[in-house]
Amino acid sequence: MRRSVAALATGVVAIGTASTPDLAGAAAAGTARPSTALEPTELQSALDAVHHAGMPGVYADVRDGDRAWRGASGVADVRMGRPVTPDMRQRVGSITKTFTAAAVMQQVENARIRLDAPIGDYLPTLVPGERGKQITVRMLLNHTSGIPEYLPYAFPSLRTFPSPDASTKSLDDNRYRRFSPAELIKMGLDAPPTGRPGGPTGVYSNANYLLLGQLLEKVTGIPAEKYITREVIGRAGLKHTWFPDGPHLRGPHSRMYEAFYGKIDPPRDYSEYDMSWVGTGAALVSTTADLDRFYGLLFSGRIVAPSSLAEMQRTVPVLTQDGQSVIDYGLGLRRIEIPGCGTFWGHDGTVWGAQTISVTSADGRRRMSVAMNLVRWNKPDASGKPQRHPIDDALLAFYRTAMCGTQPTDSEHGLKRQPKQTN
Repeated sequence: MRRSVAALATGVVAIGTASTPDLAGAAAAGTARPSTALEPTELQSALDAVHHAGMPGVYADVRDGDRAWRGASGVADVRMGRPVTPDMRQRVGSITKTFTAAAVMQQVENARIRLDAPIGDYLPTLVPGERGKQITVRMLLNHTSGIPEYLPYAFPSLRTFPSPDASTKSLDDNRYRRFSPAELIKMGLDAPPTGRPGGPTGVYSNANYLLLGQLLEKVTGIPAEKYITREVIGRAGLKHTWFPDGPHLRGPHSRMYEAFYGKIDPPRDYSEYDMSWVGTGAALVSTTADLDRFYGLLFSGRIVAPSSLAEMQRTVPVLTQDGQSVIDYGLGLRRIEIPGCGTFWGHDGTVWGAQTISVTSADGRRRMSVAMNLVRWNKPDASGKPQRHPIDDALLAFYRTAMCGTQPTDSEHGLKRQPKQTN
């Protein structure tokens, strides 16, 4: 949901917020005319356009109140031609952060966690000294802690991207590696801070949410994944959402193809991967139907109290991992404004080979979740900047159809339609 899919100037590959077009950028395509009607033919046509633009497989769940539409287009396996279906399990990346944030807010309601208490009060060994005194729980939740991303240290071969000597060797080296949260957190804490704690603009970092996982374990006495499963996933009645305990996915799922901006050609399947490298920040597996249900229940007050939801919706400006965009970020939630259409909340996420987006209208009535099985499809130009791809425009058109009931025309896009590409 952002304009650019370039890597950070420091060489960090963008992981966490997904490399999809900016929903708010839909406003630039013209004024949307909101509609509560779900038009199955239009939705399927828009989803098919994403596949024909180059996405191997894409599937979605769109809801308006009690009405729902589910669709899929393309293949789950490019070699075998197995079709993708709407019920497939998906690694949903940083959408996990909303679940983790909701679990933390439950403990705030139980008076076991104080939002503005220093993290050092709870985890003095993990975050010692002055940083432990200065960084609060709220700062971890909204990415204003100043703790940088650990990914360039966990995946060192990616650090120099987009230079020609960058390689994807780290992706394969870490496929079955079991990271501990403590070692990943230490990587982030040992790196130069991105700013002072509580600064006016945050910087997105998975290290924050690994620390929140350790905080949950400290105050509940059980692993964070177990607590989130019982009190968030269970409370929402989600039947196909879980934290994986190994590299394999169970149930129907797609292959997950990583292109890494053209460095992996053809894209490589990373559906088998140990997700300890992101843990409580981005490891969840779910379905588009489960995600729609979760956000609907969250905004209806069934997961956390209204006062907690209000805290989650207090946003600050946060710089995305690519260093190119600033987003409105709350406590595990993003806010997206589409003029003429409405205010939307949710999250997006990407891991190796898979990306997902799930958003809901402010009243929780209109909801959309989209899953894709190809990531970082934009090839760079001579300067290393990833270039716009027909997939980007097709996705933006689908998002507008799903959430606003309209599709941008050629003139609204300000560009000619790209020819369809089969995959």
